[in-house]
Amino acid sequence: MGFEFPRIYPILDSSYIPVNGRRRFLSDLGASLADAGVTLLEYRNKAGPDAELRADAETLRAALPDEQVRLILDDRADLVEAVGFDGVHVDAGDVTVGEARRVVGPGRIVGTFAGSDTLLPGILDEPANYFAIGPVFTTTTKQTDKRPIGVEGVRRLRAQAGPDVVLTAAAGITLETARLVIEAGASAVAVAAGIFAADDPAAEYWRWRERLGKLR
Repeated sequence: MGFEFPRIYPILDSSYIPVNGRRRFLSDLGASLADAGVTLLEYRNKAGPDAELRADAETLRAALPDEQVRLILDDRADLVEAVGFDGVHVDAGDVTVGEARRVVGPGRIVGTFAGSDTLLPGILDEPANYFAIGPVFTTTTKQTDKRPIGVEGVRRLRAQAGPDVVLTAAAGITLETARLVIEAGASAVAVAAGIFAADDPAAEYWRWRERLGKLR
């Protein structure tokens, strides 16, 4: 993968981007996140048109130094290279992990969903760099019919995956619960609302970084 996977995996959902002044908002947000030390960011836009997705992605790429920040595009492996992103996250209903890897190439990051109550059969054999698990708690930013697995579910999936697999735990994680999720075995916590619903997302990210950076 070529870099150390951070404990905080911010997910910028398009619902947190204003319709008016969109480009300026993203440019300012990207610059402030870079200053706060972000090294990994996913941009997710499930319903927007391709033109909006491309414009948002290109603005984020221009604002976030490529030598510091790895940018992940949700779903759209076909656009990763065109917008200068570093990888893609694919779930059921998107292209397969193998197809995503073929499209983005061996040097970029591929992530995928790995399971809830238990790991999906054969998922760890897929050519992915990281594996998302959850929902850990109830979430409002992504539609899912899966029941929350809680902290004990994270612990169970870590035991199934073994010690060396990168597991990102997602959904409903707060600054107060993030420590418990990491201590249960998650390599990272994927956070959307917990950061981007804040008045100052960069300052909020810094708070998360300070809190989780103290964990062993």
